[in-house]
Amino acid sequence: MISTRNYKLLFIFIFLPFFLFAQKGKIQAVVIDAESNEPIIGASASLLQQVDKKYVLGAQTDLNGNLTFNEVTFGNYALRVSYVGKQDVIRENIQVNAETALNLGRILLTNDGKVIQEVVVEGKVPEMQLGIDKKIFDVSQSLVSVGGTASDLLQNVPTIQVDQDGSVSLRGSSSVRILIDGKESAMAGSDINSLLQALPANSIAKVEVISNPSSKYDAEGQSGIINIVLKKDARIGLNGNVTASGGSYNNYNAGVNLNFREGKFNYFGGYNFQRRVQPGDSFNDNTELINGAVQDTSERTISRTDNNRKGLSHTVRLGADFYATPKTTFSLGTNLSVRNNDRRSEINYEYFNIPLNGSSAFRTSQQYEDDLGIDVTFDFKQDLKREGENIMANVTYGNDSEEGTNDFYQTYASGIPDFQRNNITSEAGTNWNFQLDYTLPFAENHKLEAGYRSIIRNSEDSQWSDVFDPVQQEFQPDYAISNDFVLRNGVHAMYVNYQRMLTKKLGAQVGLRGEQTYLTSTYFNLDPDVPVNERATRNTQDFFRLYPTAFLTYEVGKSGDKVQLSYSRRVQRPRGWQVNPFLNVSDEVNYRQGNPNLLPEDIHSFEMSFAKFYDKWNFITSAYYRNVRDMVSPLLRDPAEIADVVGDNSNVTYRRWENVGTEDAAGFELISKVNIFKWWDATANLNLFYNVTTPRDEFLGQANRVENFSWNGNLNTNVKFAKSTSMQVRGDYRAAQKNVQGLMLAMYGVDVALRQDVLKGKGTIMFNVRDVFNTRRFRMDSELPTNIMQSSNRWMPRTLMLTFSYRFGIQDLNKKGDQQGNGEIGEDMGGGF
Repeated sequence: MISTRNYKLLFIFIFLPFFLFAQKGKIQAVVIDAESNEPIIGASASLLQQVDKKYVLGAQTDLNGNLTFNEVTFGNYALRVSYVGKQDVIRENIQVNAETALNLGRILLTNDGKVIQEVVVEGKVPEMQLGIDKKIFDVSQSLVSVGGTASDLLQNVPTIQVDQDGSVSLRGSSSVRILIDGKESAMAGSDINSLLQALPANSIAKVEVISNPSSKYDAEGQSGIINIVLKKDARIGLNGNVTASGGSYNNYNAGVNLNFREGKFNYFGGYNFQRRVQPGDSFNDNTELINGAVQDTSERTISRTDNNRKGLSHTVRLGADFYATPKTTFSLGTNLSVRNNDRRSEINYEYFNIPLNGSSAFRTSQQYEDDLGIDVTFDFKQDLKREGENIMANVTYGNDSEEGTNDFYQTYASGIPDFQRNNITSEAGTNWNFQLDYTLPFAENHKLEAGYRSIIRNSEDSQWSDVFDPVQQEFQPDYAISNDFVLRNGVHAMYVNYQRMLTKKLGAQVGLRGEQTYLTSTYFNLDPDVPVNERATRNTQDFFRLYPTAFLTYEVGKSGDKVQLSYSRRVQRPRGWQVNPFLNVSDEVNYRQGNPNLLPEDIHSFEMSFAKFYDKWNFITSAYYRNVRDMVSPLLRDPAEIADVVGDNSNVTYRRWENVGTEDAAGFELISKVNIFKWWDATANLNLFYNVTTPRDEFLGQANRVENFSWNGNLNTNVKFAKSTSMQVRGDYRAAQKNVQGLMLAMYGVDVALRQDVLKGKGTIMFNVRDVFNTRRFRMDSELPTNIMQSSNRWMPRTLMLTFSYRFGIQDLNKKGDQQGNGEIGEDMGGGF
């Protein structure tokens, strides 16, 4: 039998920790300048353990000099208060033993006796931080991107290219993994490029480029990973900035970002509005080949298109960090994106030797889309006993939906009946991310990392198409391009990564990642004449792969210069639009379609890098080799494959995504930052590469074996005319490049920006011009056994933008002991050596 007294003791023993945890107090004070008797704004204070003076909490005085420590555990403390030009004040033996606020009254700070004429604090994050496995580019100072989008900003990052459709490439390969804050953004749905064109550039803090990631990183991405880190502040007190931009073609942007830090909580949020107008034009000349040559009777179609893309987007970001203890942090955040697009195209066609179409036609295409994306993410970080030992966890849920219409109206000049088509489209997708990472250090430069991750994506797409029947004078269903498509995709992964210094200068890292991947697609034919048991076509891929990585690093000399050899196996899985079999017929002579039978690319990547650091000159060079099997690319196919749609019109191009063949690519890359003078610096990037593409046997005749040497580069320079006046100029060049079915011609452009700080440095006026000489135009020459085609496309002409931004709040110059950071907790980006 247990006595009543024992019950009481047991009750106290069990619940005593909760009572103790609930016993919290509060400390208040006012910090005053002893000479002027005015409150001091931005004075820093540290609450310390009385016994060993160990740091416990930090705080900063507000606009009225008030100092507050909330949620202080009962105990005995010391308080240190400091401010530039003043003597530190230390209060000893502050006893907190009640839940009511303990008011310390006025704390007077006196001059420290030193004569300070002027204190100028100039803090600037390096625009380029060079590591062996990761390159970090601080793009918050990119003037030429102000008022633009994430797509505009990425064009300013060395090694990255953005084409006319917003597709992002790294080292010449568009098979690159793009993450936002270390995770795949669920707001993007199946099209990350659309989100990048709606994401404001001024919401981005930095871009991380990882060309050969370790096993801790996700294995996806042929040429590596691009991680976009959004701005997040955690300075004490209320801080923020507001921005407004206006420019040519009625482009407008406005936004506000706020951060509030007090005690154990940090709250952050922001709102951005963008009105994006993109006028553009394109040209297409498609000529039939007869017996391998152009004849007088060859069918030919020339089309000239004027595009006007208008988009409105609202982006909201909210979140909070809770520093429960010095070793425990919880974070909760959400992102909301509301976008709508109004895209209008006017196409003029000229026909030669095509009797069914007459001599010319005019088509109007109108597309409307409403898109809603949201994700919610929860992060947890727990530091353990050893220095550097920790557990990090993340759960993220995202949902993206899109509803749209796409209508065509075409009139012919030769008495041919008008043609009308109405399309109704919809997309809906969900995305789950579960992640757990553990880091165990054995000693300095010696640790083990292990973790688990699951990504589950589900999407449903549908398209319904009606064609106007001039005889019946009504719209009739077109079942050839009306269908539903369901995609289920999951990746479950575990990894282990071990690294240590073998000698004082030689380090090694080895890792292994195992991934179980499944992809199930179901295509539903909506034609009622098709038997019910034949309407659904299913395709399933289910496989397990191991992805090893290995790194060797050798330190040269005593200056920190390093040489590294690395190897990794990677994968590029098909994306939603690549496997979706919906037929895009918005242009009557250029059809596009996805392929549900696509296999993932299998990549083996080798790299050797050398980094050198001088006082005024830094550079990193890399030589790399990449072998790609089952390479994925859009391929021009025979229009006869879709004869039920194009009919007798042979003068049509039809592209479908295919596993084209094998590619071997080797290259040399140089990135360098030079501080020419204190007021002038320059950053240059040069990428030279050679690749050989060998088509699969089934595509021989349509695709050619290609040996290709090409290069691209950019130069970015900053000039500071005065303390508050600066200019930035950027130029880029992409040389001509062959592919298995033709040639992509060279493209180049120049951007210029001016910046003037006003209002004692709290305000900034910026003026930038993108594509100063109006030269950025994508051009392609393609050749098939049956057709030759010349095409060009400009997706955005020269634009001018004027921007004003204003910053407010207290700058914390004595921040100490903060545990926060951009993307630090629970992210996909935490590894490397």
